[in-house]
Amino acid sequence: PMLAAWRGLREQIAAFDKAIRALARASPACRLLMSVPGIGVVSGLSFISTVEDPARFARSRSVGAHMGLTPQRYQSGDIDRSGRISKCGDGLARTLMYEAAVVILTRVKRSSSLKDWALAIASRSGFGKARGALARKLAVILHSIWRSGEPFRWSAEERQGCLQAA
Repeated sequence: PMLAAWRGLREQIAAFDKAIRALARASPACRLLMSVPGIGVVSGLSFISTVEDPARFARSRSVGAHMGLTPQRYQSGDIDRSGRISKCGDGLARTLMYEAAVVILTRVKRSSSLKDWALAIASRSGFGKARGALARKLAVILHSIWRSGEPFRWSAEERQGCLQAA
């Protein structure tokens, strides 16, 4: 009976995965966001459902705060320090941004200015702070890509090539 229940569970998971992939394939915004390294089907759909309308935010920087990826401030008299992230907003979307940041830092082999920036932070302040900073920056980049409609560009050379071709 346990094996039958396990098989049924696996079939149900496969059906859900297929449905999620179909949703992502049908959404042009999700396909556009998936051009960013580390962003897959689930994280793209989660970001879209969290933000809902990209015009809702006047600046892309505000998305990081909306997802709870900005540091908390403690200010009292002479004391002014930044603490841990605020953890406001959608916890699943924030977790998926963290996972995408870890993928960029550890699994993506191709060099990019985004990865180099995060690795510089990791060498100065540690892997945890670099992961949090990269997660916030990914949220900002995803929002700006969604608003502009242009796919992710890996390096400055690609940007130069696009400018010269235009």
